[in-house]
Order: sequence, then C-alpha cells, then structure tokens
Amino acid sequence: MAKNDTKTYSLDKINAMKDRGNFVPTPDDAPEREIDEEFWKNARVVMPGQGKTHTGLRIDTDVLEWFKTSGKGYQTRINAILRSYYEAHKNDPSRQP
Repeated sequence: MAKNDTKTYSLDKINAMKDRGNFVPTPDDAPEREIDEEFWKNARVVMPGQGKTHTGLRIDTDVLEWFKTSGKGYQTRINAILRSYYEAHKNDPSRQP
C-alpha cells in the first residue's frame, strides 16, 4: 500500500460531496486485504475514546511481556488492536448472536 493513498476529508466536505451525488466510500466498499506481517509493520494505533470495563482477561505471558516492553500505555495499545479486529468483523453475519 502506498503511503500517499489515504485522503482526509472534513465532515463538511463529505456532506458536500454527498449532496452533489458524489460517491462516498463506506467500510463495505473498502477492498479486503490480508493482515500479514507487512501490515503490522506499517500499522498505526488509533486510541479509542470510549469508557472502559475492567475485566480479568487472560493473555499469554509472552504476548503480555512483549506489549509491556513498549512502555506505559501497553493496555491501551492492546485495546486498540482488539478494537481494530472488532471493527473489521462486527458486521460479519456469521458472528452475530
């Protein structure tokens, strides 16, 4: 994926495009991509701003220790990765209750 293939639009700009009848991509329109080692090398962590729930989540020791080596905020980074997975799969009909 090229570094300059991402565009940023303000909400006003998106609404103007929509009003003109221009195509506004949605997550369902996005191309699927295999999540491989190369993806994670270039991945950007986006921290969510929602409330949290305390849980006794059990994580493999080596995985937890690896996250801890990145310093303060490792739990937030773990949450951001879980959120990314959730966002990518939340509309999957096979995962609905």
